[in-house]
Amino acid sequence: MSHSDLLNQLADIIPGTSLAEAREIREAATSHAQGSYEALFGETSASGLTLVERLHLARRVAEWHDDARLADHYTRRLAGKPASERFSTLLNHAERLSFQPVQAGSQDVNALTQAGFSEEEVVTLSQIIGFVAFQSRLLRGLRLIGGQPVDGEQVRIPAAGEWHRQPLTASGKSAPVAFTQAELNWEPWIAALPYAEYGPEQQETLKRFGHQDSDYFRLLGRNLPVLEQRTLTDKGIFYTPGGLPRAERELAATVASKVNGCIYCASVHARKASQLSKHNEAIERLLAIEPGGTLSDGQSPRWQAEINFSTALSSTPASANAQQIQALRELGLSELELLDLVQSTAFFAWANRLMLTLGEPFN
Repeated sequence: MSHSDLLNQLADIIPGTSLAEAREIREAATSHAQGSYEALFGETSASGLTLVERLHLARRVAEWHDDARLADHYTRRLAGKPASERFSTLLNHAERLSFQPVQAGSQDVNALTQAGFSEEEVVTLSQIIGFVAFQSRLLRGLRLIGGQPVDGEQVRIPAAGEWHRQPLTASGKSAPVAFTQAELNWEPWIAALPYAEYGPEQQETLKRFGHQDSDYFRLLGRNLPVLEQRTLTDKGIFYTPGGLPRAERELAATVASKVNGCIYCASVHARKASQLSKHNEAIERLLAIEPGGTLSDGQSPRWQAEINFSTALSSTPASANAQQIQALRELGLSELELLDLVQSTAFFAWANRLMLTLGEPFN
């Protein structure tokens, strides 16, 4: 892995500042966010999609998320190379996944495979869209913490999002129609690669993370270098000591999932937030908010401020602003806690876009 850090450059993080030190404390999340970028956009990344296609996708997703500097980075890497003839097919899918991932369905994935895209290419496509959604929100959060200017200073806190309410999955299984803390299952719309079809080294990688029996992870394993870096990023954000209480990191994940309408992700992380915080009623209140409702209603002042910030950061494009960061500081959040809140929220812009657009939950 290279020692350059794209996020540091694009967020203008000044060495020696408390934000730079916080990112060093969260070294695993910092290095594997960079590692994820390199796995997706390295010259030798094997994914089926050409590097030019991947860079064109990333540039367009960055533009949709209103991050001019991130879009300019991908533009410069393209060096004027034109998109492929099949690129428009990818772009239609990318737009849906960027703005309304909950509207994706099995028919969208089928359309890509029928157009000649391989399972590996479909997985890489979703990873790119999800990763740039993560990158853009992380950059906005880093700039806000560091006191750097961001686009669109007018805060806009979106309402709770729509979610799937059809009672059956594409394959006819019983589907959840409301947010819940119950344990759910998930099935992919394209085949997960059987464990036996992975090579010995790949099997070891899956086993190391406990992914070998999961359809979701064996599907993402169709681009294993990206899955490995993404998993290590996840662990660096959610399973590190100090900083924001783990319950509040899980709260941020749940909030992002409510904005995006991801019942599966919310079930996992609401359950963890409830167990760790011992505030089951507060979590149930959050899960019960209907589309169009205010997600922070009825919460404690600290949770209200965190929920409002995570909600604004989860909108497309993100709209969290400096006043929200100031409000969190006044409630006592340290630089490291602010970084943890940003990273936990931003990561679920990525996670939700994979879960919602490659498969669906069932009871």
